Amino acid sequence: MGKCSTTNGLMGGPVTGKPVTECKDLGEVFEAALPAFGGAYLRRVYEAMKQVIEKRIPLVVTCAGPITVSDQHRAWLIPLLKAANTAYITVTDAICYHDGHDCLRKSGERPIREVALFGDDAELRENGVIRVADTGFAEQILFDQDAVATEILQRLEFQKRMTTTERNYLLGKEFGRREKALGVRPGLLSTCAEMELPVFIGAPADGSMFLNSVKLWALEKLGKIKYGFDYDLHEDVFESCAYHYWGLFNSEAKSLAVLILGGGVPKNYSLQPEPALSQIFFLDNIRGYDYDAQIVSAPVTDGSLSSCEPAEAVSWGKVNPDTYTTQTVSMQGDYSSYMPFVVRALVGKELLHNPPEPLRLYGKRAALKDKLLATIANDAGVMERMMGTLAIPPELKV
Repeated sequence: MGKCSTTNGLMGGPVTGKPVTECKDLGEVFEAALPAFGGAYLRRVYEAMKQVIEKRIPLVVTCAGPITVSDQHRAWLIPLLKAANTAYITVTDAICYHDGHDCLRKSGERPIREVALFGDDAELRENGVIRVADTGFAEQILFDQDAVATEILQRLEFQKRMTTTERNYLLGKEFGRREKALGVRPGLLSTCAEMELPVFIGAPADGSMFLNSVKLWALEKLGKIKYGFDYDLHEDVFESCAYHYWGLFNSEAKSLAVLILGGGVPKNYSLQPEPALSQIFFLDNIRGYDYDAQIVSAPVTDGSLSSCEPAEAVSWGKVNPDTYTTQTVSMQGDYSSYMPFVVRALVGKELLHNPPEPLRLYGKRAALKDKLLATIANDAGVMERMMGTLAIPPELKV
């Protein structure tokens, strides 16, 4: 066999690691002291996000897992949302539900406490303690949170069909009022409401906030109360498409990025706008994300959407095929172990003191949806192709 050539592109530069004791800050640790293996994966996540922040690429963040129970939203997620040009986030209904627990404080401390990870769960149950990994809280918190949810959902402004972003905006405003009255640091939904940052829930029926709505729905069916809250999931998805279309064609960067933490439904939901726009609405020049960084715990061999790497998403069109080899990265791991360090390295003193102005897309959602609808309606070719997919019964023809 011939000698290995270093000039045919098969090899890059030398693998070197700078001593961490000589690094001036955490950013330099990421850039110079993570030379290979798992550390290099983490470095590539950092490098991709650094480009996104520096170039002001509109960023979509997806997050699955008990991030509000564990107070990680205050520790690093909110600082990241403020430092980046965040377009919207996609979470679970449970994240929104548990975000309200700090509004229930009867003392100055968080109601979420540390518990033993490998303790006696039967003993916890006997003593009315709910465990989430190594955190826990009194079972009464759930009943108190349900009472708050029930009261809020009966308010006049909730008695209509709405998107998950509108529900979460209204919920965030109410949580914010309660947090301020109690002297509690702003939580996730109140911060997003203040920033007019849309918060989507891909599976809105899968969580306790919605379980309280089911209770009210049942009472309405029994004739005990009047109740009109419901989700408009068609508009919900269309709103996410409008943000994606804006990012590609009307944002200053003409580009989009996604940060995926934990996989799950939030990941899938935020990858759906591209196929909706190109495959369903037949719009031209639609592409997926130009930047895709993800930390997921599922192994890629299980074939799930949670674990699929950006390269697989390229085959679907959800990630830009022209950029995925240099601007995407996926690593397997527990994001809660890595993200505090990634965010601190990304958010230096300049960003801490001079964060960018929020994009405030929630306040622009109606105009963006109208613009996308007009784009579809005014393209004769698009309308012809869409109508060509239909088999309309005579009684349903307009």
